[in-house]
Amino acid sequence: MHNKTLAMARLLIARLERLSVDSYWAHQASGLRRSLMRCVDELEKMPPQAEESHRRLERLMRRGFDILERAARELGDPGR
Repeated sequence: MHNKTLAMARLLIARLERLSVDSYWAHQASGLRRSLMRCVDELEKMPPQAEESHRRLERLMRRGFDILERAARELGDPGR
């Protein structure tokens, strides 16, 4: 699970980076991306049993997915 979680975090970081600069959520994502990158770096250097860091990463990831969802809603339906 450790490697899958880190891979998902890296994917999330990449997706957050692609938010339009004009979006309110891009500013929110910027700080979160830095926190995610720092946390991933820490976890890569720690043993897999580092529970507190895993919980922190999970909280950051939930926030990141929330930002992506809200940014997507802001865009609306592209078919309209």
